[in-house]
Amino acid sequence: MAPMATCKECDNEVDKLVTVKAGGKSKKMCEDCRDRAREEAAIAEESESVVQNMMGFKGRR
Repeated sequence: MAPMATCKECDNEVDKLVTVKAGGKSKKMCEDCRDRAREEAAIAEESESVVQNMMGFKGRR
């Protein structure tokens, strides 16, 4: 039997890890942490857009 992989984000043992690019770095994490990271990135992008609109920022980042 193969040893279980451990997610570095949540320290849970999982069947397999997936590689995710976050902040310019590749990280290996479980699928639950990957989904959570995607949601956090989407929320951060949306909130940044709202703040830029409030401040009248017209350019791209």
